Amino acid sequence: MKQWFTLLNKEFLEMARNYKWVWMPITFILLGVMDPLTTYYLPEILNSVGGLPDGTVFEMPEPSAQEVFIMSLGQYQMIGILVIVLSMMGIIAGERKSGVAQLILVKPVSYSSYITSKWAAAIILILLSLFLGMLASWYYTGVLFEFIPFGAFMESFGLYALWLVLVLSFVILCSAMFMQPVAAGMVSLVTVFVFTILGGSFQHLLEWSPTQLVSYVSEKLITDNWPEHVWPATGMTLLMSALFVVLAIYIFKRKELAD
Repeated sequence: MKQWFTLLNKEFLEMARNYKWVWMPITFILLGVMDPLTTYYLPEILNSVGGLPDGTVFEMPEPSAQEVFIMSLGQYQMIGILVIVLSMMGIIAGERKSGVAQLILVKPVSYSSYITSKWAAAIILILLSLFLGMLASWYYTGVLFEFIPFGAFMESFGLYALWLVLVLSFVILCSAMFMQPVAAGMVSLVTVFVFTILGGSFQHLLEWSPTQLVSYVSEKLITDNWPEHVWPATGMTLLMSALFVVLAIYIFKRKELAD
């Protein structure tokens, strides 16, 4: 266990050197406050731009606080996932390519400790960034529109965090499979977005799919009731996350032993 914490601290230090502890939370905070601010000030922005005939009255129905908060989650679903993939695609592949992984594994370091320490460090960074971003969105939504109950906010954070944990676990798997970080990133992005599109297109057939977690968060915020299949989808998400990490360890070990 001491060895594992040493590897974890090494990952924290590496993230600090790359300023990930700074720019990733800031990015998620900016994504979180973008929709509340633009939605609230959109009429003023349109009026200042001009171009409407004299006497034209431009009225927009005011969205609910829940709808504005859900729009913020949409930013994480697109740009947030892109940031995660681009920042983590070289977490293993980059060290294999540079030879750092071989130097670490020459010592009595287990493959499972090497992979899981990276996975844990990345989860801590991503979940911290997500929490700060969603908290900023919740605060600005409350100030500009109406405050969502904090309990509902925490439930939304917990459920959506599971989805990002699954995405990260798959990125870890791809990074263990490929020597080139770019290849790992491309496979991760294409796979995640394809399955997200399929999940949205066939919701009635994929009710237990982890891709439905985002829509379940939205439904919980709007109706204040948990959807029927949220718990099976949660269980499937946890199971697949664990499976991806186990596969990453197995594939990485085989590739290293083969080399």
